[in-house]
Amino acid sequence: MKKEYDFVHGKRGRALKTPPGKTRITIRIDDDILESFRAQVHAAGGGSYQALINEALRQHIESTEEPLKEALRSVVREELNRYGANHKSNLTTRCSGRRKRRAPAELKRSAIKT
Repeated sequence: MKKEYDFVHGKRGRALKTPPGKTRITIRIDDDILESFRAQVHAAGGGSYQALINEALRQHIESTEEPLKEALRSVVREELNRYGANHKSNLTTRCSGRRKRRAPAELKRSAIKT
């Protein structure tokens, strides 16, 4: 170790900047889970266990989203069929609700303009 260090060109803050699209966080993971991911990376001959964890989380999210989307679509289809809204023209009239009534003065103004 040196007796003195020169910090003239030193910068404050993080040593490594976080790349765009990534967020730096701190989480607690069970030791056995972390060791499993590290072992997989070691068996593959190297890489990043963090990238492997990220990929596992992404696959889990995508696998849970798809069944939800399909369930919502089937429920919407059933409800549309129940109310007889299986045609486009019928769908727009049922979903749009009641038309807003105009006041008599507005009716007169629109008749004069046309």
